Amino acid sequence: MSLLKLFSCALTFLLVTNLNAQQKKYKIRTIAFYNLENFFDTINDPNTLDDYSPIMELKTQRREAYQQKTTNMARILADIGRDLTSHSPTLIGVCEIENKRVLEDLVSDPHLKSKAYKFIHFDSPDARGIDVALLYRPEVFMPIYQSSHVLKIYDETTGKRVFTRNQLLVSGKLENEWIHIIVNHWPSRRGGEAKSNYKRVAAAKLNKRMIDSLQVTDPYAKIIIMGDLNDNPNNQSVKKILKAKTDRNQVGLKGLYNPFGKFYKDGFGTTAYRDAWSLFDQMIITKPLLEKNQSGFRFYKAGIYNKNAVIQQTGSHKGYPFRSWSYSGFSNGFSDHFPVYLYLIKEAKND
Repeated sequence: MSLLKLFSCALTFLLVTNLNAQQKKYKIRTIAFYNLENFFDTINDPNTLDDYSPIMELKTQRREAYQQKTTNMARILADIGRDLTSHSPTLIGVCEIENKRVLEDLVSDPHLKSKAYKFIHFDSPDARGIDVALLYRPEVFMPIYQSSHVLKIYDETTGKRVFTRNQLLVSGKLENEWIHIIVNHWPSRRGGEAKSNYKRVAAAKLNKRMIDSLQVTDPYAKIIIMGDLNDNPNNQSVKKILKAKTDRNQVGLKGLYNPFGKFYKDGFGTTAYRDAWSLFDQMIITKPLLEKNQSGFRFYKAGIYNKNAVIQQTGSHKGYPFRSWSYSGFSNGFSDHFPVYLYLIKEAKND
């Protein structure tokens, strides 16, 4: 074969290969999590300490503040992931919500109403009355099983029960593919990081038991752990108990990968206090979501939603998350946390 003919054949091969690559189409779904910062309604619940919530401390225009807070939350949730997918998230985990009522108002807001979100929510024994929940778009995700898992912890000094948030497990079909979501809001660092560490270790152990149970049934279970963990990726609860790796190449079959470990190492965070950033809001996944040679959904990339709208633009907290509440009342902000998200991707079959 002549050199010219050989070159011509090679060029044809490259063009065909490139054309085939260009013709590949992918479905991309956004999975998100957002701490909605004291998202309480205006009705006093005598069974909880909700009267200490910021909105209940307002003397006037309480209803107006609640309506604006709802709109602000809905606006951001609708925008997460839109840059890449042109759609609002398929699944959204939320925390610091008071009850079913605020979720109903949230999904009914004009920013979200057309998406027809439904939600899964259980009341928790938290003293303040705050819970976690999962919002989902029913045309894409069909929940099959859901359960609320009680975190029982006791004060190391008094021995009294510490009432905190339950952990939510939802298993269902994402476009006919099984996926499991665990939504968390682990105990805070109130009283100091070291002194309260045992509470978050207990929360991680409960998560681990849930994960182990799913993997006993199916070692290839696709699981996404999301939430405000009140710990960073390098803290004991995440690194030692969950054993979540920040290097995907180190993740074994039943192991966990934490894509937010690199963000934290590079100096990024989701919440700030006294000029120090923490990355408490994380999304952690199991090994099967990392596999490229499988036909279903797999992990594409993760991110922190930190657009200008959710960033404080002035004052001593410039650059921090633009929170809803300040010492003077409602600030018309969003949350003291940035949302986090990840994209799941799979090749779309040609018609």
